[in-house]
Amino acid sequence: MTTASEKAHALLDGVRKLDDEWARAIGGLGEPELRAPSALPGWSRAHVLAHLARNADGLKNLLTWADTGVETPMYPSAEARDADIEACAQHPAADLLADFVASAGRFEQYAAAMPDDAWAREARNRQGVPVTGTVVARMRLSELTIHLADLDRGYDLDRVLGLLGPLTDDVVQHAITSRGAHLPAVRLVADGFEWTMGAAPGATVAGTAGQLLAWLSGRSDGAELDGTVPRIPAWS
Repeated sequence: MTTASEKAHALLDGVRKLDDEWARAIGGLGEPELRAPSALPGWSRAHVLAHLARNADGLKNLLTWADTGVETPMYPSAEARDADIEACAQHPAADLLADFVASAGRFEQYAAAMPDDAWAREARNRQGVPVTGTVVARMRLSELTIHLADLDRGYDLDRVLGLLGPLTDDVVQHAITSRGAHLPAVRLVADGFEWTMGAAPGATVAGTAGQLLAWLSGRSDGAELDGTVPRIPAWS
């Protein structure tokens, strides 16, 4: 049986791999490219980078909470989070890129020093739901995965998931879990993976893992999937 620590370290291998991929994707970006729209409505590429930078620091806070037992919220408030993202997105290109790299490094460094038994301890996410240190590592991997496609630099979700191999299972499962318990019963099948959504197995929806993740994360209406695709709550 895989321990919480072993799982966390596997997830962190994926985080490091995607951090390297992000460095390649954003290398050399200047002001025009950063101010251009991302694939997220209303957000520039600068907003995406600012969000990922503040996410790294916020998730480091949750690791600190799980590690030390001292309550360390991800963000002071929802309003402070949004204000920080907007402020950081306005920074000059060189400062924004440096901030992104530095914040990713802070998360990696803290995670690398976590004692094995801390990964099973809990913090609480932005919604107040208990999450273990291992789930925090999965949260970071999921953010890096989805938003690399949002950056609109030639990556779609299938390409990003292709870098992760078996960790694809964790990223898609996280998208399902993040939506909560009130989901239609559906069996999801893709690329040798299978997930169950809702309280019990239901009809099968199939596609690539990237297509399923795009639908689950609100990036697609699911029209490209095979099967009867149900409506699901909006992504938040």
